Amino acid sequence: MSIQQSTKDSAATAAAGTAGEEPGTGLTSGQIGTFDLVFFVVAAAAPLTVLAGVAPFAISIGGAGTPLGYLISGALLVFFAAGFTAMSMYVRNAGAFYAYVARGLGRTLGVGIAYVAVVSYNLITPGVAAAFGYFASGTIHDATGANIPWWSLSGVCVLLVGVLGWLRVTLSAKVLGIALVMEVLTLLIMDGGILGHRGTAAMDLHSFDPSTLASGGVAGMFVIVIGAFTGFEATAIYAEEAREPSRTVPKATFIAVGFLAVFYSLGVWLIMGAFGTDKAVAMARAAAGPEITFKAGEVFVGAWLSDAMHALVVVSAFAATLAFHNAGARYLYALGREGLLPRKLGVVSAKQGSPGVAVGAQTGFNILVIVIGAVLAADPFSQVLIWTNSIAVLGIMLMQALAALAVWAFFRNDRRGLSAARVVWSPLIAFAGLALLTVLAAWNFDLLTGASWTVNAVLLAPLPIVLVAGMGIALRIRSKDPQRYAKLTNVDVERD
Repeated sequence: MSIQQSTKDSAATAAAGTAGEEPGTGLTSGQIGTFDLVFFVVAAAAPLTVLAGVAPFAISIGGAGTPLGYLISGALLVFFAAGFTAMSMYVRNAGAFYAYVARGLGRTLGVGIAYVAVVSYNLITPGVAAAFGYFASGTIHDATGANIPWWSLSGVCVLLVGVLGWLRVTLSAKVLGIALVMEVLTLLIMDGGILGHRGTAAMDLHSFDPSTLASGGVAGMFVIVIGAFTGFEATAIYAEEAREPSRTVPKATFIAVGFLAVFYSLGVWLIMGAFGTDKAVAMARAAAGPEITFKAGEVFVGAWLSDAMHALVVVSAFAATLAFHNAGARYLYALGREGLLPRKLGVVSAKQGSPGVAVGAQTGFNILVIVIGAVLAADPFSQVLIWTNSIAVLGIMLMQALAALAVWAFFRNDRRGLSAARVVWSPLIAFAGLALLTVLAAWNFDLLTGASWTVNAVLLAPLPIVLVAGMGIALRIRSKDPQRYAKLTNVDVERD
């Protein structure tokens, strides 16, 4: 679907920070390799933020079985990846999930999911930017005693991420790669220190006993754990810009999911083993629970590691903000290109090959959320981050579940030479698991937000509203312009 290269569009492009460039409609292909994609996915997952900031909460709810919870979640996403990557060979679209749903379950539902995707990815980014401001403000205060408002640091993060998002995507991959290596290295040093001091005493196999999942808090634990893999679809989002996507996307997807599942599970297992499983669960449930990972680094390696981890949490949050910003901008771009949002969003920077107008719009939205949080004196972590990201995680889980079902439907009558295990049974297993987790997430939403029933209802409302509104827009297009409706979600790049 083409975009009119008018003077009006050029003006819009300039307003978004791409002045002097002729707008285009296609992202630059062949820029991203396998490990670039892996960096996008794993950096978005923010391993240090997960293990230092989120895992203690999961341990406090799930207890001894939390490491097994990460492995089970990873296994479920491997089933999802089997069908997801098979479909990526036939549907290559920067709006991955909604394009898959449209091809497998119908354009009307696909368009509805497109708007869910826009809400989810464009909410998660400013939330993570708020976490950056929260961590950065605390780190600066501990180091210098200076009190710098979180929102000012979040604003700097948003602007810098916007610049990196506008530049060539390969630069973002390099930045994410450096951040990721630093995060992983720090956590591996901690793991080595724990094993060096505790030896086999740190490896309590009881944590992988299925009976540990019989506790009442397991449902809430799985909601938190599955959220740690958020950003998993980024491999397919970048298919249009990848080298040899038919090989690059599947390989990167399996590497990323496998790495995250093992790394999270091993990290949580050793953090718990550092103090003994029962004591670690008690520590996680205490007031100082969020510090358990830093405490493990300090006790078993040294204060310098704990300090380094506190600083690198800031880097981790920045990397996650950049990764989700890129994903969110590409959803705006994809819908703009389809005409489901203003077509100006589908303009590509001729110089950088990036979705320049979408990047500008996403940056503006991020700033707006940060400003609202500052004006309302909202807590950057427990409100701005948790509330926005809880909505986003639920929306992404819903999209994943429907995308899995769409894969099964797409290959139902013609497996295209692929095995039934990959395109029939794997997506059906993934759909069942993800659908269950989505229901659990909605039912236990208070575990994520810590808010009242009324606040939770308000927070959850946007997802069904935009889903129904999007489907209504699709039905109206089908009624008034059947030819346009037939072209929706068909913007692909069929290449190797």
